[in-house]
Amino acid sequence: MELRQVEHVIGVVEHGGFTRAAAALHISQPALSQSVRTLERELGSDLFVRAGRSVTLTAAGEAFLAPARRGLRDLHTAATAVREVSGLRAGHLDLVCLPTLAVAPIAELIGRFRRAYPGVTVRLAEPEDPVAVGSRVADGTAEIGCTDAVGEVNALDGLRGGLGGGLGGGDGLVQVELARQHYRAILPPGSVVPASGIIGIAKLAQLPLIATPVGTSTRRLLDEALVGAGVTAQFAVETEHREVITDLVMAGAGAAVLPGPLAETAGARGAVVCSIRPAIVRRVVLLHRRQAISPAAMAFLKLATG
Repeated sequence: MELRQVEHVIGVVEHGGFTRAAAALHISQPALSQSVRTLERELGSDLFVRAGRSVTLTAAGEAFLAPARRGLRDLHTAATAVREVSGLRAGHLDLVCLPTLAVAPIAELIGRFRRAYPGVTVRLAEPEDPVAVGSRVADGTAEIGCTDAVGEVNALDGLRGGLGGGLGGGDGLVQVELARQHYRAILPPGSVVPASGIIGIAKLAQLPLIATPVGTSTRRLLDEALVGAGVTAQFAVETEHREVITDLVMAGAGAAVLPGPLAETAGARGAVVCSIRPAIVRRVVLLHRRQAISPAAMAFLKLATG
């Protein structure tokens, strides 16, 4: 098995077919097809189901993909470490985070990182749930993840060796606490709220609420708070487009619960912002693999936690 053959298989998967992969990899399609066929013969199993112009992974291909990605990233990390040891003047850093953490704290951290290392390109992905964040770090798709420190992340324990604390060695993922983020309620302009600026969960549940769908991080925290208070809520609007939530509140469609930094931005636009009791708090953590941390990833971790 050769490195280029592994790169070719991953290229076909990432680009959705042999034609686009060949163009992206700057080789001819026949050469790409021959490379993959040679690897399949060595492995003794087809990696792709070829049906006309479309290709899908076989079960063997699915089994091959994640270890191949991890191995390829480890090899690239080794090569990059040699090139970048003099000062991180090139390369890239793959990050993954929950959408509600992209504005704060990730945007600010990326800004600081780019100012310190302008030659390093940052690529950011935003899946919807903590398990997806952890999975992308575990399989090598990303080097650092930013997510909630919740039970769902620990579901990776049986798959990847578990989560640990600090920056020590061993297998699995390392979880480093970054911050504690308080959620706040935002209400339409002109809403009457207690003089204390605090709204109870039970009172909040009496208002029409705007929220993301069940399963998203903010909705999970809100649902847990409602269950803990023994109340149910009326969800007036559910939307996957979290960027429109503040606009809906400003238009009078209902109230919403947002992370503190996003709530403050809504308050600057005229929304009424309240603290919530009992408080809704999320522990924000960074995840990374214990092994094969690139210089760029280590620099980002030190910047974030220093």
